[in-house]
Amino acid sequence: MKTQAILAIAGFGTRLKASEPKALLAVCGMPIFMYSLKVFENSGLIDSVVIVTQERFIDKFNEIIAEHGIKKVKKIVAGGDTRFESVNKGLHEIDDDTDIVLVHDGARPLITADLVDRSIELTKEYGAVIVAVEVKPTIKRAGDDLFVKETLNRNELWEVQTPQVFRKKILLKAHEQKRSGTPTDDASLVEQLGVKVKILKGDYRNIKVTTKEDIIVAEAFLNQTGNES
Repeated sequence: MKTQAILAIAGFGTRLKASEPKALLAVCGMPIFMYSLKVFENSGLIDSVVIVTQERFIDKFNEIIAEHGIKKVKKIVAGGDTRFESVNKGLHEIDDDTDIVLVHDGARPLITADLVDRSIELTKEYGAVIVAVEVKPTIKRAGDDLFVKETLNRNELWEVQTPQVFRKKILLKAHEQKRSGTPTDDASLVEQLGVKVKILKGDYRNIKVTTKEDIIVAEAFLNQTGNES
């Protein structure tokens, strides 16, 4: 079954006070997005990749990709103002004969080939799969007045990561029928269709780099991974 990946790297990294897309930030000597892209490049289950980023940085991303000898990037397109808009633009570049679409956040450099491959295989069976980890801390819901309204059942809570993988026809329909609001992930759109989304247990190391502290953690994990290999 033909599978294409959408790598979303249009975020500017406001909390990092960056002057360029967060995906270009060097972690352990390599731009963040390249870690995920290399996993996709080496995966036997991913046919090609569509990258979504800011228009004025497309040439720079092309240069970096060429320097690293990446062959699977089909196209780099300009993203939108929100994550939904960016993924939607990438989705419209997916080939007509593609069966499965994998969506991944380029700010998660610690994705593994095993997790990518297992998520794709699971999608062949269930149609919609998200990678997630069980929530460790106790979570409370509060009002605007900062008084606790309730304590949520930790055993039912999952922290969602990426990749998120779907049959193409399901994801297309979910995007076409989006309701009001700004969805923060694609699975929430699929859920609105009434489609059941399967959880694949992920890896706590698969963090999203958002703050300077995250960079330190990511570098520690990447150094550990390098030592293990």
